[in-house]
Amino acid sequence: MNVKLYTTVGCHLCEDALALLQQASQSGADLEISEIEISDEDELLDRYGIRIPVVARDDGVELGWPFTLEELNTFLT
Repeated sequence: MNVKLYTTVGCHLCEDALALLQQASQSGADLEISEIEISDEDELLDRYGIRIPVVARDDGVELGWPFTLEELNTFLT
């Protein structure tokens, strides 16, 4: 499964979300994680500026922070 992690430089919560995604991947979820830097595009900055980190599936469904590993695993299945 391809997932996007909307993030920005220096976001410690984004680092926490990435760590949870990596844990989910190591525990059996077949993930391809793309980190999307929101500051590269004004539209992304407007949409996610105060919401990051956000994980998005290919179908467009998003999971916003805060979330636990259990909630993430449920979102990914």
